[in-house]
Amino acid sequence: MRSKKANVDSHATMPRIVGENGGMMMRLRAFFLSLILIGLVPASATPVILATLKPVHSLVAGVMAGAGTPELLIGGALSEHSYELKPSDARKLQAAALIFEIGPDMETYLSGALSSARAKVIVLEEMPGVQRQPARHGGLWGEDDDAHGPRDPHIWLDPQNAIAMTRAIAVALAAGDPAHAALYHANAAKRVTELMALDKEIAAALAPVRAEPYLVFHDAYHYFEARYGLKPAGAITVSPERPVGARRLAALRQAVLQGKAVCLFREPQFPPKLIETLDADTKIRVGVLDPLGAELEPGPGLYPALMRHLAQSLTQCLGKNR
Repeated sequence: MRSKKANVDSHATMPRIVGENGGMMMRLRAFFLSLILIGLVPASATPVILATLKPVHSLVAGVMAGAGTPELLIGGALSEHSYELKPSDARKLQAAALIFEIGPDMETYLSGALSSARAKVIVLEEMPGVQRQPARHGGLWGEDDDAHGPRDPHIWLDPQNAIAMTRAIAVALAAGDPAHAALYHANAAKRVTELMALDKEIAAALAPVRAEPYLVFHDAYHYFEARYGLKPAGAITVSPERPVGARRLAALRQAVLQGKAVCLFREPQFPPKLIETLDADTKIRVGVLDPLGAELEPGPGLYPALMRHLAQSLTQCLGKNR
């Protein structure tokens, strides 16, 4: 079990560590001091901050701008679902003073590694203001599918969650690095304003295609769809690493032939074999949705670019049906 995760009280000015003693700021200061004393961190250096996924890294980088740059654990076009830690990843985890992750349902590969890490872990899915959506099954969805299932960990795909996460990131960073606290909070306020504008921009862009049904490769977009009132018809799979049965493929094919889905969206992190099977049988239009920003450059600009790319992909494919 993970014993070092952190939580934030919405009425407090700094995160609250789950444990007997609490007091995150005192713990982080003591931890940073110990690193300085043993020579791992220079006394003048900003503590090593690690973010697990590109979208998380982008939010953290935006808050840290001017004070330092966070490390990124998973880059490139790698999937968070099947990722395996490398020795270089283990070294990053050991060097970090503070780690930002979504949570155990997303970063399953960290379940053992975090138990030996010295860093404090901020579990963003538990932060105040973060709203959770249930995961849905693979195949076609009915009207009641939003009410069942375990929690969906793709929380960053709702800009309102990104706003809550940004505020929590600033509080955690300020607690561990008080010399830059004012900068962190100022950066967070600026980012929140930008995220609010981004939310309105995407809502306006998607309004013309909200009623168009479509299929996705896997159920990664519940937050995005719920936020903008979209009409997904189902998913090929609930988890990309699980095989898809012939019965489900037959049901999806029939739905496409009956006009219950006008577009099918693949993801760049996974082989397109199943997508090609449905495409060949039905001639459905195929687009690309990327929940992680596989081809995007890491940094503060990745998150808004990621969200705009999702909106653009949806409007380009679904708009052809109008």
